Amino acid sequence: MPKIEIYTTFFCPFCIRAKRLLDNKGVEYEEIDAGSAQVRTAMRQRAGRNSVPQIFIGERHIGGCDDLFALEAKGELDELLQGEAA
Repeated sequence: MPKIEIYTTFFCPFCIRAKRLLDNKGVEYEEIDAGSAQVRTAMRQRAGRNSVPQIFIGERHIGGCDDLFALEAKGELDELLQGEAA
């Protein structure tokens, strides 16, 4: 199973929604608090975006909450979470 990382901030409703989907899938993830300028800068360099959440599955940048739910709607998220998709 690939490592899952999600950059979040405290009261972000999109972060909560994305984490809830991952929780419902029963997968473990590392939540990275992007509340500090240093972490936010690192996230922006890594993801190319400034908004949260920013989600990575393995080395693949998924994007934000809408991107995660789009993968789920297409039936592709489970394969990614299991490390089966390229």
